[in-house]
Amino acid sequence: MADEEKNLVTNRSALHEYHIHDRYEAGIALQGTEVKSIRAGQIQLKESYVSVRDGEAWLFNAHISPYSHGNRSNHDPTRTRKLLLNRREIERLDEQATTKGMTLVVTRVYLKGGRVKFEIGVARGKKLYDKRETEMRRTVERETRAQLKERDKG
Repeated sequence: MADEEKNLVTNRSALHEYHIHDRYEAGIALQGTEVKSIRAGQIQLKESYVSVRDGEAWLFNAHISPYSHGNRSNHDPTRTRKLLLNRREIERLDEQATTKGMTLVVTRVYLKGGRVKFEIGVARGKKLYDKRETEMRRTVERETRAQLKERDKG
């Protein structure tokens, strides 16, 4: 029961734009009003990315909307936030981002044991033809499912 995960947000644009090779689970240093906004699903990951600076992992451009019942101590929506990973994971992420030319993106945000967790994907950008191929495959699968459903009815 303690390991139960509840998805809050999935970054569909990252899954569309990149091939995800590796995934890491990271905690994040948040303020109280940010946690409340994330639990309400008020987070936008579209332009966000992860970067390693000075041996620490940071989340940039993630927009967490101000909490509706927050007072003057509400948070800045686009502030840079520190990701909590162990040293070995940070070194591995930094190595993959610099030597292999990969990008670090957040693929989803979820609750695990009452804590907000971020899934970081080590990704390589898709080319235009890859996106078209993925879209075509999805369309073919959708049409096949529809035909099978139609055939089962008859």
